Amino acid sequence: MTPLLTVKDLRITFPTRQGETEVVRGVSFTLGRERLGIVGESGSGKSQTGRAILGLTPPPGRATAEVLNFDGTDLRHASPATWRKLRGARMSMVMQDPKFSLNPVMTIGKQLMEALKFGASESRAQARVRALAMLEAVQIRDPERVFRAYPHELSGGMGQRAMIAMMLVTEPDLLIADEPTSALDVTVQIEVLRILDRLVTDRGMGLIFISHDLRLVSSFCDRVLVMYAGQVVEELAARDLAKAQHPYTRGLMNCLPKIAGGQRPLPTLERDAAWAR
Repeated sequence: MTPLLTVKDLRITFPTRQGETEVVRGVSFTLGRERLGIVGESGSGKSQTGRAILGLTPPPGRATAEVLNFDGTDLRHASPATWRKLRGARMSMVMQDPKFSLNPVMTIGKQLMEALKFGASESRAQARVRALAMLEAVQIRDPERVFRAYPHELSGGMGQRAMIAMMLVTEPDLLIADEPTSALDVTVQIEVLRILDRLVTDRGMGLIFISHDLRLVSSFCDRVLVMYAGQVVEELAARDLAKAQHPYTRGLMNCLPKIAGGQRPLPTLERDAAWAR
């Protein structure tokens, strides 16, 4: 089966006073109609990898790749018109902080409707019904109020749910979720994961799930990429995360808090300079 997304030798560089610095170095993977988790500590290149796939590397940064192909489209040479057709309708990304991703001068409803208008076939009334249904699906109790609200009128968790609804309402073929449940309580988190799971299993959506929560990734995803210093150091089935071979992955697992059997001293992650080469 042809992969939905193919990434080969992805590199992202940013200029500094000391010259160009590579923050993502030679990342390669394929994604089918599945749930792919990307884990690693802050600064490992997870979010930059996700942004580069959607052509959102912020200038003066530069993203290059030997292959960057989405469902037959070469994203390396995609025109602005091609990106307008892909982003939102077929490829979406849930950003890490909704307060900086939502438009502060537009109501949540208008932003949801804007995401849907590129579908073209629906009337405004139909789009409104669909938007309200998606707000309700992410456990927003008063969707009509939130539909009329501005982002600053919502709490952090509510804004996160609205952002997730906005990215899912078009039912994209590829969703990149960057810490999508970090600001949500457990019950809402479970409901959001159910929605994502349904889109993957029923519609065949490809999901890239970026997270710090190794336990969540091991139970929710199919495969896992472990990133360190801009590189993929290990790839394995999510169910085998506890059996990881790379010392960095094992170190991350050992640092997870345990309720029973308190550890003294607390474990620390011992690093090897060779991991970053």
